[in-house]
Amino acid sequence: MELNFKRHRRLRQSANMRALVRETYLHVEDLIYPLFIVEGENKKNPVKSMPGVYQYSLDLLKQEMDEIVSLGIKSVILFGVPEEKDSTGTGAYHDHGIVQEATRAIKEQYPEMIVIADTCLCEYTDHGHCGVVEGDKVLNDPSLDLLARTAVSQAKAGADIIAPSNMMDGFVAAIRKGLDDAGFEDVPIMSYAVKYASSFYGPFRDAADSTPQFGDRRAYQMDPANRMEALREAQSDMEEGADFLIVKPALSYLDIMRDVKNEFNAPLVAYNVSGEYSMVKAAAQNGWIDEKGVVMEKLIAMKRAGADLLITYHAKDVANWLNEK
Repeated sequence: MELNFKRHRRLRQSANMRALVRETYLHVEDLIYPLFIVEGENKKNPVKSMPGVYQYSLDLLKQEMDEIVSLGIKSVILFGVPEEKDSTGTGAYHDHGIVQEATRAIKEQYPEMIVIADTCLCEYTDHGHCGVVEGDKVLNDPSLDLLARTAVSQAKAGADIIAPSNMMDGFVAAIRKGLDDAGFEDVPIMSYAVKYASSFYGPFRDAADSTPQFGDRRAYQMDPANRMEALREAQSDMEEGADFLIVKPALSYLDIMRDVKNEFNAPLVAYNVSGEYSMVKAAAQNGWIDEKGVVMEKLIAMKRAGADLLITYHAKDVANWLNEK
């Protein structure tokens, strides 16, 4: 019997053949490693829900940065955990706030390292929300001035990129104007353009001490059921001056990443969030999965979906694996 069919397996016969036709690659330069900085001294606090992740005080930050640099990782994103909080998140825009001080320390020691400053108020407010609160409502417009002040303070400290994550309407426009007026026209904005109200954020709130004290963030973060809304959000941020677009979370929103990448000509960043990380770590510690295989597969999936860069807590492990290869 004569058969006529395609022999796709011809290109899968050996490791070298598969490498020859591979479409998607992951590089150390793609990785952005999140760091949590706390006030005080001699602190390396383990985040219980995120095995392998710690909060560092400034005096121990150099030790961690030495390892990061030795692995070839070229970008970090900073989250601050202050000792004192208030209703307007004053520590976020104080010129000697914890993120500002960490930025100065890193840039002094490693001037070539790309320092990205997360620009939000939730870690600094006593109510845990991302803006100014009146009663049980998060106010949009009064929050914009504080976010712009935070961005300018971070840029003054030496941050290479401002990454606003608050999801207030108009936040990119307000921050862009604030930076430009302060003489920081060349500092780019990496906008959390598409940020869903996700259950995958739980462990991060342990790490950043940013759990809302009332309600939730569904009035300003996106509904996970919505797809077209993501394109509207991304378009607004591009029109307002965003230089990078972040989709957060990543793994459950690969379709959204592909939509955004197809629609907009800007570097796309996938945020491989804390819950995605912790699930893998927990399963690996129980011997249920091959950690390296699962991590590499999911990060390749994010790149295949269109991501140019990856914010991931796996960054150090991945850098080790890539360097071994």
